[in-house]
Amino acid sequence: MDSKWEVLEQSNEAREKIWGRNRSFAGDVWFRFHRKPTAIAGFVIIMLLMLFAFLGPLFTGRSYSEQNLGLVNVSPMMRVFETPDQSGYLYITQNLKLLSVNKDGSLGEQLGKLREDSARQMSIYNCGGAEIALYYGKTPYLVIDPDTLVIAKARTLWNRSYLFGTDALGRDILTRLMYGTRVSLLVAFVAAGVNLILGIVYGGISGYFGGQVDMAMMRVVDIISTIPLTLYVILIMVLMGAGLQSIMVALGTTYWVDMARVVRGQVLSLKQQEFVLAAKTIGSSAKTILLAHLIPNAMGSILVTVTMLIPSAIFMEAFLGFLGIGLQPPLASLGTMCNDATENLRTCPYQLFIPALVIVLIMFAFNFVGDGLRDALDPKLRK
Repeated sequence: MDSKWEVLEQSNEAREKIWGRNRSFAGDVWFRFHRKPTAIAGFVIIMLLMLFAFLGPLFTGRSYSEQNLGLVNVSPMMRVFETPDQSGYLYITQNLKLLSVNKDGSLGEQLGKLREDSARQMSIYNCGGAEIALYYGKTPYLVIDPDTLVIAKARTLWNRSYLFGTDALGRDILTRLMYGTRVSLLVAFVAAGVNLILGIVYGGISGYFGGQVDMAMMRVVDIISTIPLTLYVILIMVLMGAGLQSIMVALGTTYWVDMARVVRGQVLSLKQQEFVLAAKTIGSSAKTILLAHLIPNAMGSILVTVTMLIPSAIFMEAFLGFLGIGLQPPLASLGTMCNDATENLRTCPYQLFIPALVIVLIMFAFNFVGDGLRDALDPKLRK
């Protein structure tokens, strides 16, 4: 019987094939990153949120500041009543007006009021030539015939004109949510970029030179980190005025201290390695050693720190907007939307839950991606 086994050549290349597939550093990072389901889920959520924020307003056809006071606090799920001829529906707004609703759930025109019947707490409206009555007692409902007091049939219908409803000024919540998500992501990415540059430069110089230079630079970091961020933002806004630019400057000039500490620690642990001593031996300058050798080897911890700082910056922007010291009306952010929704929390809780849910999604997504990068970039976990 012929042997089914072949003799393997004794070469280094053949031995590598036995142990596993040869991958580059980037390929190995991606291999370990995409094997973690939570990291992939977080990455997909971030991509979808970016498409939602930057491309979504192109399809709604509305602006974040466009108001329609006739459509105030319209719910995404509307309780509607059938018209007398059953050709459509009618919706009772919070300011006790009647809106015509088509069969598909799209909003129509507001009905004209004929007269007031204060004795029976009713308002009489004209609906296609017939009179209908709106009872505005404790629980408003629609009466088909004011004389016989026949109550119209009610059902729940999805709002096709405003998928997420409207706010207290009749603005489209979906459009404002898109712009608010865009603002939050822009603030987070700009703050992360500034933190990355300042933290790497400041922490790298402090860790590489050490001694008195390190001590003086770290004391500056300690002083900045002791200033409450809210107080710092208020001071920045007094000088620059309220707005998106002030928030970016405030976050960009305070959040970099954590990055500086991380970079300093990595540089302190790496500058005594053999490859740094070899670079010094061949006459490399401090700038070359820092930028070409130390920083690239510390990039794993730097990237993980950046991904962890982004959700923190988003939450801080939302917190400032909720306090009323963030963006000024009519600009929309997730924090300002939550702040505006507190006035109608009992009657329209969806106005608070929707932007709060987006904040939670963003926070979880970036934390999942940061956790996946930490595991993928850790050489101790390489198999």
